[in-house]
Amino acid sequence: MAWDEWEQLKAESAQRTSTHMQLNQLAADGGGGRAGASGDLVVNQDDLGAVGHEAHTLYEDLRTGTDIAGANPDKGGAGSTMQAAAALKSHGFEMGSALELTVEIWTSQAKTVLQACAHISNHLDYSKKQHAKDDDDIAAVVSRRDGSAQSVSEISKYFK
Repeated sequence: MAWDEWEQLKAESAQRTSTHMQLNQLAADGGGGRAGASGDLVVNQDDLGAVGHEAHTLYEDLRTGTDIAGANPDKGGAGSTMQAAAALKSHGFEMGSALELTVEIWTSQAKTVLQACAHISNHLDYSKKQHAKDDDDIAAVVSRRDGSAQSVSEISKYFK
């Protein structure tokens, strides 16, 4: 892309978007979101499981797709990018050191993203198990006169 093309694209983009300020606030009627919504956060176990699964899938895809340090390893275990960096350095090119640094930074950043994906997946698994345990504990403690478990939704009526 030529420099003048870049400048033209920037100018067109600036014309399409106007700068404005938006304040996020609660609606005057006390509700936010769509009309008639109760405002309570509702998350189903299936929803948590789906998000956790997607986070795990993303983790696996990133783990295999971002490993430039270990891609196509030689007998010593050095990946093709590090092999190229070593070859450039051995021929006196400063690009070899720059390429090594790039691989180190890339690897560090990729590990950070991988940790975030793993954290999301693990936290959702934990949350599902903990909420199920909490529901079981409540059901065991709070019961009706006949000994049957009283539902959490029934109990919440007393707090309104």
